[in-house]
Formats: sequence, structure tokens, C-alpha cells
Amino acid sequence: MDTTVPTFSLAELREGRHREEFRACLEEKGVFYLTDSGLSEGDHKSAKDVAVDFFEHGTEEQKRAVTSKDPAMRRGFTGLESESTAKITNSGAYTDYSMCYSMGTSDNVFPTADFERIWTHYFDSMYATSQEVARQVLKATGTEPEGGTEAFVHCEPLLRFRYFPEVPEHRSAEEEPLRMAPHYDLSTVTLIQQTPCPNGFVSLQCEVGGTFVDLPARTDAALVFCGAVATLVTGGRVKAPRHHVAAPRRDQIAGSSRTSSVFFLRPNADFTFSVPLARQCGFDISLDGETATFRDWIGGNYVNLRTQKVS
Repeated sequence: MDTTVPTFSLAELREGRHREEFRACLEEKGVFYLTDSGLSEGDHKSAKDVAVDFFEHGTEEQKRAVTSKDPAMRRGFTGLESESTAKITNSGAYTDYSMCYSMGTSDNVFPTADFERIWTHYFDSMYATSQEVARQVLKATGTEPEGGTEAFVHCEPLLRFRYFPEVPEHRSAEEEPLRMAPHYDLSTVTLIQQTPCPNGFVSLQCEVGGTFVDLPARTDAALVFCGAVATLVTGGRVKAPRHHVAAPRRDQIAGSSRTSSVFFLRPNADFTFSVPLARQCGFDISLDGETATFRDWIGGNYVNLRTQKVS
């Protein structure tokens, strides 16, 4: 298989162009770059700058004030190495070498009013674009979710901004190859705006054709992963690719920091899917019965989350 990650224009997809190529990408790769998305680089920079400033200069008291005591509640600030994707996916014990700020449509906590203003605007922009991407995915695969497409894409999304600082030597690739473990997303689609490592190291990688390929940041395009929900709602037609965040070698540590704004278009909690289909598609799911809800599935992951530390 060609391991090239393709690029599609959202404006052209809306016009019905490149439909066959898009369908093939969804079925075989589940990852693509997206241009003409309507997302502003200026909005991304403003959201990034205010978040990184808080990460680097906020006091411990200010950070505690916006840190949820329940790790399963994806809101506010999450400290460096406070999460472990490896533990959640049963693939190791190492932590995510990142810190994070999260928000959704409600129950948010913000460090300042200015932070709230900037991030609410940014969230709304990412939400609108991800909804349109999901519409195109459903249209390309001939899928009409129960209750209709519009009800399906008006849902319970989550925005997580991750800052990956330079790793210490004991977290270099020679010691611990990954900053975040391989995983697929529990989303319909995941929309990503990332910044490059200043030294040119490419940290984000995705499995395409049986091998992990680099996904460099692009100023002209966002990145889209199809998630496990897209796989299930389309009856297995869409691939949900595994991806991870690689660590730099010791000689690449200097200048290897990066940021990533990750918008998960997640379904409503009562979205119902086939458990046998989920297993058939290779998803790690321990639920019993023929059907389950998204609430059931993500709740199982949150059991693991509650064993992780909060700082």
C-alpha cells in the first residue's frame, strides 16, 4: 500500500469532488490532511500562546484551581506526566510526557477571563470544522446515523491542548521510545492543529499500511484522524488508525518541544453500537452483551484513569 498521507480540500469535498479518492482514504488509511478548513492560524496561535504562557508561568495555586480532582473529568489543567495512555491501552506503564488543558461544551474552568474568551472562540471554530468533516465522512460512506446526521454531529466534543516539552535524557528514544503510547481515538473524527519541533524532529506518527509514518506539522493544513466511532457508525467501512508520539534521540532533545491542539468530535453518551462489530474491528473492549453505549465504553477507560495521579 502507498503510505503517503493524502490531502483533501474541505471546500472541494463539500462540492462533491474527489469522492472516490476520499472514500478509499477513509477505508484504507483513516488519516488525511485538510486544507480550506476555515480554521485561522491566528486563532490557533492565540490559543496556543495563552495556554503555554499559563503552563510556563502560572503559579501552583493557579494550576490547582483549574485542575479536576477526578482524572476522568477532562476539564482544565493536567500536569506533566499526570496521564498514561500506555496504562489505559494496556501497552506499558510509562507516562505521557506532556501537560494539557481541556475543555468541552459545559463545566469548564478557565484561569482568566481572557483565557476563556480566546479558548471559547477557538473551541467553537474547531467544533464547526470537525462537524463538517464528519458530515463528509458520513456522506462518502453512504451512512445515515440513527436520528439523522445533524443530530449525530451535534454532540459532546472535547478539545485538549497538549504541550510536549523537551524530554529529559531518561525519556529519550534510547531509553523510552515514545512520549505517548500507540492508540486509536474514541471519536468520530479528530481534528489536529500542531506546531513543529524547532529542530525539525517529527514526533507525531501514524500507522499506515502496517508501518508508522511521520505526520509533520503543516501551516496550510490541519490533520484529521478518523476515530473508532466512525468505524462503528459506518459498519466497519472507515479505518481508525493507531498513532503515537515518538521521543527524540539524545542528540535530538534540544529543540524538540511541540504543541498539539486535538479536537475530538465524540458522540452523545447514548450512542449505541454493536459490541461484536467493535471486537471484529480490533477494538479493545471488555463490555458484555450485543450492544453498548458510548457512555459504557468510555466509562470503562475512565476506570483506568481514576488510578492515575492528579497533580
